[in-house]
Amino acid sequence: MSRQTIIRLIAAAIFLLLAWYLASVVPNAQIAWVSAILLLTIYLFSFEIVEVDVAAISIMVLLGLTGLLAPLMGLEQGLISNNHLFDGFSSNAVISIIAVMILGAGLDKTGIMSKVAAFILQVGGTTEKRIIPIISGTVAFISSFMQNVGAAALFLPVVSRISARSGLSMSRLLMPMGFCAILGGTMTMVGSSPLILLNDLILTSNQALPVDQQMKTWSLFSVTPVGVVLVITGILYFILAGQFVLPVSKQEKGAVGENAMSYFKRVYGLDYALFEVVVPPESPLIGKMLDDVEHDEKIRVIAALRGTDDLRIGPGSMARDVGIEANSVLGILASPDHLILFVEHYGLVLRKNLETFAEVLATTKAGIAEVVIPPGSSLIGKSARDVWMRKVYGIAMVALHRGGETLREGEGIRDMPLQAGDTLVVQTTWIALARLEKDRDFVVVTTEFPHEELRPHKVLAAIVFFAIALFLVLFTDIKLSVALLTGAIGMVISGVLKIEEAYQAVSWKTVFLLASLIPLGLAVETTGTAKWIAEQTLSVVGDMPIWVIQTAVAILATFFTLVMSNVGATVLLVPLAVNIAIGVGASPAVFALTVAIATSNSFLIPTHQVNALIMGPGGYRVPDFMKAGGIMTVLFIIVTIIMMNIVFG
Repeated sequence: MSRQTIIRLIAAAIFLLLAWYLASVVPNAQIAWVSAILLLTIYLFSFEIVEVDVAAISIMVLLGLTGLLAPLMGLEQGLISNNHLFDGFSSNAVISIIAVMILGAGLDKTGIMSKVAAFILQVGGTTEKRIIPIISGTVAFISSFMQNVGAAALFLPVVSRISARSGLSMSRLLMPMGFCAILGGTMTMVGSSPLILLNDLILTSNQALPVDQQMKTWSLFSVTPVGVVLVITGILYFILAGQFVLPVSKQEKGAVGENAMSYFKRVYGLDYALFEVVVPPESPLIGKMLDDVEHDEKIRVIAALRGTDDLRIGPGSMARDVGIEANSVLGILASPDHLILFVEHYGLVLRKNLETFAEVLATTKAGIAEVVIPPGSSLIGKSARDVWMRKVYGIAMVALHRGGETLREGEGIRDMPLQAGDTLVVQTTWIALARLEKDRDFVVVTTEFPHEELRPHKVLAAIVFFAIALFLVLFTDIKLSVALLTGAIGMVISGVLKIEEAYQAVSWKTVFLLASLIPLGLAVETTGTAKWIAEQTLSVVGDMPIWVIQTAVAILATFFTLVMSNVGATVLLVPLAVNIAIGVGASPAVFALTVAIATSNSFLIPTHQVNALIMGPGGYRVPDFMKAGGIMTVLFIIVTIIMMNIVFG
C-alpha cells in the first residue's frame, strides 16, 4: 500500500468521524446530510480522489439521488429538487464564463493579445519578478471595473504567449494573474458581484432598522484603499514567496519550440539555438549577401530587419541574395560555438534575448520542423539552391538526413540534388509549413505545430464587439451573461471566430466544475445549513473585542464563498453581520462591507470561477491551490481587517 493511499484512508477516517460528530449536534436530519456531503466534497477536492470536475459532477448526481433515497435517509424530500438540479448549467456565472472565453479567443485571433504580450516582454524582460507585477497589476486594474473572470480570460492568451517566448512555465504566471484578478475586484464597488449587490442589501436592511441606526450606502471608490493594499499584498507575496509556493506543473506541455529543439538534438545531434545580432556601422559584414557568409560560418539567417521597416522573414522575402546593411538586425539559427565565432569575426553585437524578433520568431509562430521528399516530387534531382527553397517555400534548410547520416549547414547541403526519402530539417513559420502540407512535393512529418490562422483584418470588428460587451457590463442593468454573450455572438457573426473555434475556445472542464457545484451551494443555503453554521460560529465570539468579531465574520464569509456562490454567501451573511454589529455597538455598514470584501477571499480550492478557469491551462492540482492559496487566504483576512479599521475605524 502506497504512502498516498494510507494518507487518504487516514483522512477519510477523520472526515467520517467529523461527519458523525456533526450529525449528533445539528438540529435536524437535513442539515446533517448536507454537512456530510459538504465534508465529502472537501475530501474529494483536497485529496484528488478523482478529477475535480468528476468530483463535482458526482456530488451533483448524489444530491439528485437524495430525492429517491429520502425515506431511507430520514427525510421527507430530497435535499434539492430535481427540477433545479441542473440550474447551474444555465446560471449567470456559467454562461458568463463561456462568453468571456469566446471573447478572449476572438481578441487573440486578431493578433491583439500577441502584441500585448510582446509589449509586456519588452518592458518586463523574461524574469518572473518583473513579468509577474506587470501582468498581475494590469489584470487587477482591469478587474476593478469588469468581472474578474472576464479580466482573467482576457489575459489568458497573453500569458500563454509570454510563457512560450520567455521560457517561463505557465504555472508560474497564471496563478499570480488569477489571484490578482480576484483581488482587483475589491478595488471599486463595481469590481465584484458582492460589492455591486451590497448597497441594495444595505437599503433592504435599513427597512428593518430604526432611523438612528440606518446605514449609508457606499460610493464607487469607498473601498479603493482596502482593495489597493490587497492587490499590492498579492503582488509582493508572489514576488517574495513565488519561488516557494508556485508549482512547476509536470502536466504542463512545453512550448512547441522547446520540444522541437530537444527532439532534433536527440535524433539528429543538432545543438542549434536562436540568436539575435546587430550589425554595427564599422562591421566588415556590411555589403555582403547572406550567401557570402552562411556556408563558411555554418550559420543560417532566418530573419532580418534592415532599416526601420524592412522586415524579411518567410516566403518571398528571405533569400540568399539579401544584402546586409549597417545597423541591420539578424535572426540566426546556429550552434552556440559557430555563432560566437561569427560574431567575433565580423565584430557584431550579440543580444542576450530576442528583442526585434520576439514576436515573429515566437514558438507560437515559427520553429524547426521535418519534411520529407516523397517519390514523384518535382524537386527530385534539384538542389535547394536550384529552387530557391528559402525564398519560394519559406523553409530554411539547416540539416539533411540521408542514408542514416545527418549533414549540416556548412557541408554543402544546399548544393546536393534532392533524392526521394531525404528528410529535411528546416526552420520555418508555421503558416508556411501549413501551406507545405498541401504541396505534393513535400510530406510534412511535423504535425504538432500551431495551425493558427490569424485574422488581423478582423481587428476592428473584434474591438467593436468587445467594447459593446464592456459598455453593457459597466453602464446598463442587463445581466452579465447577456452582455458578454452579445459581444461573443457578435464576434462569431462578424467572422472574427468561426463557430467551431468558439466551441473549442471553451474549457468544458471548467464549465462542468462550476455548474455542478452550484446545486451544492443551493442545498447549503435552502436547508438552513449555512445559517446554522453562521450562528454557531458567531455565538462563540459574541463577547470578544469588536475586531475579533469582525475577523470571525470575515473568516465565516471566506468559508462560505468556498462552498457556495459569493453572491449567495453575501446575501446570507450581510443581515447576520448587520445584527451582530448593532448588538456589539459596532458600525453595521462596516460589518456589511467586511462580508462583501471577504467573499472575494477564494484562493484555497478551485471553486471560484477564475481559479477554475486557470486550473487546466496551468496544469494545477488542488494541492497547488491549497499551498499557495492557504497563505494568501490568511494574508487577505489580516490585511482586510487592518485596513478596514484604519480607513473606517
